[in-house]
Amino acid sequence: MVKFFTGSDADKAGDYNLSHIDLINHNGDIIDLKYIVIEMNIYESIYKNAVTGSIVITDAKNQIGRLEVQGLERIAFKLASPGITDAEDLLDASVETGEPFHVYKITDRKQVNQGLLVYTLHFASREFMRNLRTKVSQAYNGRLDMAVQKILRDEKYIDTRKRLKYEKTGNSDKIVIPNLRPFDAIQMIANKSIPANSRSAVGYFFYQTVKGFRFRSWESMVSNQGSTPRRPKQRFHYMPLKHKDNTIENKIEHDFKSVQSYRFINNFHDVAANTALGTYAHKVISYNFFDKSYTSPEYNYHRQYQDTKHTDFSNSIKDNNKHPVAGGPVDYDNERNISEYPESRISLQGTTQFLHNKAKGAKYGLDVEQDGVLDSQRISQRNQIIHGTTLKLVVKGQSYLEPGDLIEFALRPVDSDKVDVEQDSRYGGQYIITKIRHQIANDTYVMVMECCKDSIMTPAYAGQPEYKASKRKGDLEDIYDSSTNIYNRHN
Repeated sequence: MVKFFTGSDADKAGDYNLSHIDLINHNGDIIDLKYIVIEMNIYESIYKNAVTGSIVITDAKNQIGRLEVQGLERIAFKLASPGITDAEDLLDASVETGEPFHVYKITDRKQVNQGLLVYTLHFASREFMRNLRTKVSQAYNGRLDMAVQKILRDEKYIDTRKRLKYEKTGNSDKIVIPNLRPFDAIQMIANKSIPANSRSAVGYFFYQTVKGFRFRSWESMVSNQGSTPRRPKQRFHYMPLKHKDNTIENKIEHDFKSVQSYRFINNFHDVAANTALGTYAHKVISYNFFDKSYTSPEYNYHRQYQDTKHTDFSNSIKDNNKHPVAGGPVDYDNERNISEYPESRISLQGTTQFLHNKAKGAKYGLDVEQDGVLDSQRISQRNQIIHGTTLKLVVKGQSYLEPGDLIEFALRPVDSDKVDVEQDSRYGGQYIITKIRHQIANDTYVMVMECCKDSIMTPAYAGQPEYKASKRKGDLEDIYDSSTNIYNRHN
């Protein structure tokens, strides 16, 4: 059973403040679920446009029947780590100061013994449901982030009351939304967006956290305006349970920074998958509708790696070589590296800066000479994030953390001969939180986080492996030629 606390200070890491969990039915009747909730989970991610969650309930009084629960209910609560008072750092789904979640289905209902039911209520943000109920068929003209703001605030579409933190776009355009769901329309805009304060960033992420909506670039997560490093919001370290450090002064603070367990979901770049996806090399053929011309720029991962910012960005010349895959030769020619095979992926796209027969300046639309370059760069960056190094951490609950935050994970190498090395050069260092599962069970609040990185701490320089093989190629044999037939040799 979930326990409920309202203290201002933590007695131990993992404490939480949660005074009530109210279920409000379609008639406005309210039942406090705090004595029958076994577990509560809340999910947020930079890959998801809405926050979702679930509550596992043990019901001995047939609450689900008395309230006529049917999937139109709301769930209200307010969750925070002890000592947190800033509204920005709370998970506020209360009726008074926040916005309750909407129940949309009931699953796993079963009778475990006489008079006792167990079932799971699934809930999501109000905007999740609004997105399913509305479509956008409208044109937007001007700066792209302004179009996102209008879709989110428009009473015909998402009509959100939540806070939006956005990064201004540097490009404007006329966008025609062809009867898409609002979140799909915003994602279409995000793919075309370029930050105003950066000359190299491409593509935006649009997602919802428990604190509001975010519309921002990857570069804004790892740096400040693409020029200075961003400070990690929390520094975590892993200490095996059997190891005790007697020099620890503040045990609660230490435990908040301690990782209970970790594992790597992806612990290195899948070179085969990333080659096929165009992460390392990609040719984009761009056809200009306006003057019937075309360009075919080629993306090179190692040559253009420095054009964008990455997780271990430190604003030094060493950043140029912090790519996880070295740039040395990969085949018998001993010349070309993994980024010099542009036909690994070939894409065709139509483009024009004057789709509506209007020339409105350099920042209106995308320069056709750069459209293909930016598209290949955006695809490569997203692949590096999704298919790069991905780490799952289990830590004590800290309600001020959210997806998109930069953290540091101090991981020592396991080599027995490297006892004096403080950080694993490949898997230690800075990560971006991509997913968080807030889990409340019994008297403990934990967070299961997925974090990713698209770089390494220590620069990797190209080597000279000198692949060697016999220059003589294998024979060509006709299987029906009696003189060379392999079957005849044994007869």
